[in-house]
Amino acid sequence: MQWYYSKNATQLGPVSQDELRTKLASGEVSGTDMVWREGLPDWRPAATMPELAVPLAETRPVLSAPGKPFSEATNPSGISIPNYLWQSIVVTILCCWPLGIPAIVYAAKVDGLKARGEIQSALSASASARMWCWIALGSWAVLLVIYLVFAVLMVAFGHSQGAQ
Repeated sequence: MQWYYSKNATQLGPVSQDELRTKLASGEVSGTDMVWREGLPDWRPAATMPELAVPLAETRPVLSAPGKPFSEATNPSGISIPNYLWQSIVVTILCCWPLGIPAIVYAAKVDGLKARGEIQSALSASASARMWCWIALGSWAVLLVIYLVFAVLMVAFGHSQGAQ
């Protein structure tokens, strides 16, 4: 069976299952690196594939890069996944709290999903947090415009009534 794997956003392979297990055992491929073979619907972290399991005696610990949390050092996709947490908090406090709360909920999920190697789920939660931030901000902007239009109309209507 031929496998493909991803390192630093580059697809590599095909390699045999035994060769991929050897790369996992040596640390050349980590458990969070994404793998795929024919028959799988999408790419998955290597550690989630039972057929690639490496006995503990063969594994070498993976150390994180200095100054980086473990999840960032081993991010298999090599891309940054923003959590939009501070933006969610700001739109919740300053704009529209009913629409900001879903943004906070999704934003809070991103880092945990990323740390577990669930990159697709982390990307989805990040996109949902961003979407809810924009919805909250857009709702606030629409309400502000409506308020300003009514304020201008009230001032204009008040001046025309006073002139009569």
